[in-house]
Amino acid sequence: MRHDMIADVMYTLNNADKMGKPECSVPASSLVKEALKILQEEGYIGSFEMVDDGKSGTFRVEMIGKINNSRAIRPRFSSRSNNYEKWERRYLPSRGIGILIVSTASGMMTQKKARDAVIGGKLLAYVY
Repeated sequence: MRHDMIADVMYTLNNADKMGKPECSVPASSLVKEALKILQEEGYIGSFEMVDDGKSGTFRVEMIGKINNSRAIRPRFSSRSNNYEKWERRYLPSRGIGILIVSTASGMMTQKKARDAVIGGKLLAYVY
């Protein structure tokens, strides 16, 4: 039984990328699917596809070697739309490098999109 699906996925992606693997498998869920879409849009991973294993399934993710570090943020801090810069300074190495993945009432998005839309949310993970 998994306790934190996002943490498992981020560690798996980070380790696979550091080992130079061309692809990896991560557990499937709707939360993971949305996080992988964001990572794909931002250019950190290649394509991904669902593989049905008779249980909950897995995603096969193509690695492209762009991830330096990826981690889940625990506890899930709440942030207002004007406080994202504080969390960027805490989790990202420099201004303009990396993304925070935020769960908002409008769905999952990066902190940049959430700031532009003036939406607060819960911090899930960071990648750079």
